[in-house]
Amino acid sequence: MKLTINQKDKNSKYHLILEAAVKVFARHGFYQSTVAEIAKEAGVADGTIYLYFKNKDDIIVQFFSYRTRQVFDRFRAEVAKAGNSLDRLRNLIRRHLAEFQRDRDMAIVYQVETHQYSRLAEEQIREMSQMYQDLVAEIVETGQQEGRIRKDLYVGLVKRFILGAVDEVINTWLHSDGKYDLVTMADPLVDLFIRGIGVVDKKEA
Repeated sequence: MKLTINQKDKNSKYHLILEAAVKVFARHGFYQSTVAEIAKEAGVADGTIYLYFKNKDDIIVQFFSYRTRQVFDRFRAEVAKAGNSLDRLRNLIRRHLAEFQRDRDMAIVYQVETHQYSRLAEEQIREMSQMYQDLVAEIVETGQQEGRIRKDLYVGLVKRFILGAVDEVINTWLHSDGKYDLVTMADPLVDLFIRGIGVVDKKEA
């Protein structure tokens, strides 16, 4: 007989298990973690895990699926607050760094999993990356229309440049054990994106 789970209870325990799993994965690594450890962290019986998830692999897939929507909605909301393309880009980068700083366990699991050769949550990671790059493309194209961003740029390259730079800044912060405020890197990053690193010779300009 299939067990029927109260919807309110399901939502509560489902998210409780997800959050507990991320803590365990961040602490021990995904492959070294066990369902028993996740259950203990969540304060539930081992068998309870299987009422909500097929197995350990399903937990990480569901986590990325849930967080992709949750975090991206916050990105969108923050971008919508800005009046021009440069402020939208600044808001996006700042929110991105703030979300990862706020939940360091999530940051560890996300960064480790996205850099794996074989990724369990491949589809979810690809979806999040695509949505992020599409949002950056919207900002860049709007900036080109506003005359704030160069029109001769290859947008595909710009998307990879921004995502790669933000990714590396987060990795560096994690390796430092979070010893500084990650969000303070937002303005320098945007300044680098917009100004570049070269000095334009006035005679050539």
